[in-house]
This record gives sequence, C-alpha cells and structure tokens, in this order.
Amino acid sequence: MRKPITTDKAPQAIGPYSQAIAAGQLLFLSGQIPLDPATGKLVDGGIAEQTHRVMSNLRAVLTAAGASFDNVVRTTIFLADMKDFAAVNEVYGSYFENPAPARACVQVAELPMKARVEIDAIALLS
Repeated sequence: MRKPITTDKAPQAIGPYSQAIAAGQLLFLSGQIPLDPATGKLVDGGIAEQTHRVMSNLRAVLTAAGASFDNVVRTTIFLADMKDFAAVNEVYGSYFENPAPARACVQVAELPMKARVEIDAIALLS
C-alpha cells in the first residue's frame, strides 16, 4: 500500500511526483531543492543557505509523516559542483546524530531551477 505524504511547510511538487510516499515501514522522500515553500523561489545566499533550506524542507516532510532525521537511513546528495562538498557536508552533518545515515554524493550536470544542491532520503517509520 502506498500512501502519499504532503505538507504545505515544504515546496509543492514541481512535477508529477509526491513529496514523499510511505510504503509499509519505509518512507521515500523525493529530492528537495532549496525552494522557499512560501514563495516557490530559490532562497538567496550561497551553498550553505541552500543546504539549510533543503534540510528544512526535508524536515517538514519527515514531520508530516510523523518522523524525524533520527528515522533517516539513507540519503543521496546531488551537487551541481563538487567544490561545494565541504560546505554542504558541514551543514548536512549538523542535522544528524550518530550514527549518520548511509549516503551517496554525486555531481550532476544540472539541477532543477539552477539549484546547487538537492537531497533525497529514505526513512524507517516506527
């Protein structure tokens, strides 16, 4: 059984996808880019500000599903430029307790709306 998870505290989907899907005990969160949910526009600032916004968006979707960052077991970070890795890693790491989730990080040719970072996640629901 698939159950869509939605919240107005994170950006609405800009395509044919759900913010997240709960399937059994797993929660699959779509990739979040640094959109301000109130305006639908990219946040101002550099990569640190963009990463904080992405993490805030992920937190909002997790909360809507009754979960938190403590439930996250896997993430993927997509970067427009691998030179941003250290700054993204510093911000990202501040949102997790040990043990941190499993993770992959890749550089991509381009992200939606010219964002510099996108992160998706898989969480375990209790």
